[in-house]
Amino acid sequence: MTGLGMTPVVRTLLIINIGVFIFQAFLQIDVTYFFGLRNWNSPLFAPHQFVTYMFLHGGLGHIFGNMFALFMFGPMLEYTLGTRRFLIFYMVAGIGAGVLNTAINGWELQGQQNALAAYVKSPDPDGFVQYMHRYEPMHYNGNAKFLEAFADNPKDPAYLSESVKFATDLYKSHVNTPTVGASGAVFGLLIAFALLFPNIEMMLLFFPVPIKAKYFVTLYLLYEIFAGLGYSGPSNVAHFAHISGALVGFLLIKYWKIEKKY
Repeated sequence: MTGLGMTPVVRTLLIINIGVFIFQAFLQIDVTYFFGLRNWNSPLFAPHQFVTYMFLHGGLGHIFGNMFALFMFGPMLEYTLGTRRFLIFYMVAGIGAGVLNTAINGWELQGQQNALAAYVKSPDPDGFVQYMHRYEPMHYNGNAKFLEAFADNPKDPAYLSESVKFATDLYKSHVNTPTVGASGAVFGLLIAFALLFPNIEMMLLFFPVPIKAKYFVTLYLLYEIFAGLGYSGPSNVAHFAHISGALVGFLLIKYWKIEKKY
């Protein structure tokens, strides 16, 4: 698409990301435990994770998608911005995405913590169903037998205790779930590409019809917002990290006052 060869920063980022993925896969070392980005109220949180999470990925499809986007859009942006500024852009977009996503998660988790405190104070089947439906809809149907038994025995101490334990463990799981991936930085690249080269036509693998960059990125971001608000159903994808990366990228391009090239 770009007609450019591999550029220095893009090459280095590809090597680091792929190298870390291979290292983790073949040596079976869970580097995510220490270097994945935890929520700020997790006992496992550390500031360095705002940088390190960007170089970890959750699977082959995850890393392929991010590295393919970096390979496709990165060289032209690095050529346009310059090596130093491109590296700054990539890192700031990724770190900014992590910071904003962590803030959003913290706000959501505060709501869950308040709901948990209210439930622990007064557990009952209806409250448990509401808590589950709100905070773990993917596991809601999988616990149908327990929910039925609890509804039939609402005062049984064993069921009350088990429901409180499950609700508490669920909160702890959400607090300690790490975020990984270069997606925030990559979405920064996407928005930068759409701003600087809005009229370049792209041919997507899954949509073999030419589409201008500005339309593709706009549609993609609208989907991320739609999915982030939960309208596409439960997901393990950090949609707000993607949106945050795009927002940071947009602000950087505007701050640097770089005009569109095509």
